[in-house]
Amino acid sequence: YEGHNKDLSWISKIQVNHPAVLRRAEQIQARRTVKKEWQAAWLLKAVTFIDLTTLSGDDTSSNIQRLCYKAKYPIREDLLKALNMYDKGITTAAVCVYPARVCDAVKALKAAGCNIPVASVATGFPAGQTHLKTRLEEIRLAVEDGATEIDVVINRSLVLTGQWEALYDEIRQFRKACGEAHLKTILATGELGSLTNVYKASMIAMMAGSDFIKTSTGKETVNATFPVAIVMLRAIRDFFWKTGNKIGFKPAGGIRSAKDSLAWLSLVKEELGDEWLKPELFRIGASTLLSDIERQIYHHVTGRYAAYHDLPMS
Repeated sequence: YEGHNKDLSWISKIQVNHPAVLRRAEQIQARRTVKKEWQAAWLLKAVTFIDLTTLSGDDTSSNIQRLCYKAKYPIREDLLKALNMYDKGITTAAVCVYPARVCDAVKALKAAGCNIPVASVATGFPAGQTHLKTRLEEIRLAVEDGATEIDVVINRSLVLTGQWEALYDEIRQFRKACGEAHLKTILATGELGSLTNVYKASMIAMMAGSDFIKTSTGKETVNATFPVAIVMLRAIRDFFWKTGNKIGFKPAGGIRSAKDSLAWLSLVKEELGDEWLKPELFRIGASTLLSDIERQIYHHVTGRYAAYHDLPMS
């Protein structure tokens, strides 16, 4: 896709039909959820898409250890046995941490004897307002420490001022700094000003070599919303039609309930089809979602709701 490097003039001509997107978003929200007997199966599927995340100033090696244990054993053993899913290797898709915590996560997962990937945020997360040189160095250091996925943030000011070539060039450099690691590009859609900009930024990110496009850092005031998701998913579809390349999608921020996670799964299924419903092409960035899914599965198996002491803290 290198050829597009020189001519991005077509980008400025794109217009997103805002009312149509909002109508489609309302349709999704009005939809009934999955039937009872299917619900547990879909919830277990949702677990396998989660990037189990902690991005706090007070992260320490001990809560990273707990996070990694939870990633390997996301649902209580007896519940999995009751569903005949105990030895099916259900884990989360990845753990996602700050660059300085990558070593802790790699070590903890190694100790637990599992090969769940470690994703690191980078490039001056969450605001991206640091020098390009340090943003690139941050990627390289995280990869050196053993991160195999890098969740970068774009420079929102380039989108807001329409500097598409500059945005393309920056993401190309992120891509290069990642080496073998997967590149997930966070658009921070709540800060891009319009759905049209969301579509344009999605396209540029994919052309520049992102493996995934991700809605949000989870630190913006507005995070993953359906209108934004629809625009990003349509961009992924258009890109696939144009190039034959499948790019992944990751909503993040504010996805807290099991019911929410099912709505995201069905949205991706409807917009992109079943082939996108695998961890290689779909992730959910979340920290508290997993405990709600576990509560719902507990309820499905036992017929009652869990008391707080019944389920270990994630």
